[in-house]
Amino acid sequence: MSEGELTHLDADGRARMVDVGDKAVTARVAVARATVRMRPATAVLLVEGRLPKGDALATARIAGIMGAKRTPDLLPLAHPIALAGVEVEVEVDAAAGVATIAARARAADRTGVEMEALTAAAVAALTLYDMVKAVERGVVIERIELVSKTGGKSGDWHRDQAPGGPA
Repeated sequence: MSEGELTHLDADGRARMVDVGDKAVTARVAVARATVRMRPATAVLLVEGRLPKGDALATARIAGIMGAKRTPDLLPLAHPIALAGVEVEVEVDAAAGVATIAARARAADRTGVEMEALTAAAVAALTLYDMVKAVERGVVIERIELVSKTGGKSGDWHRDQAPGGPA
């Protein structure tokens, strides 16, 4: 495969799953983040566990983990990966009305875990919306983004070290 060649297209321009069979198995880690904005009063209910649907923070963490595990079912060209671990944390700044989700996925495999980390962050954010919508429908999910990835042929990448700084 030459540099610049589109890896997800066959010779006729049709979408295909990349063959990773000849790639080396290496340790892979990816971290993704999502931001969820709401009214401060809603964030207080979230932190205190007083939402009508129950403990949204625990539910979002579990949903994010489940989402990472289902990534190849959701994204047509994603490879099934034997995840070694997925962690999802949610930090809430109630005064600012902001919940920040951080999702970390790990595996030893032939392809990266960026999509698993991103899916975990996205599903956790969607779950927070679902859990708070009875109190506030105007919640906004924004900036689902890759923060870093390590391992593999392309090496390490960190958002804060990307050309031009944070995106």
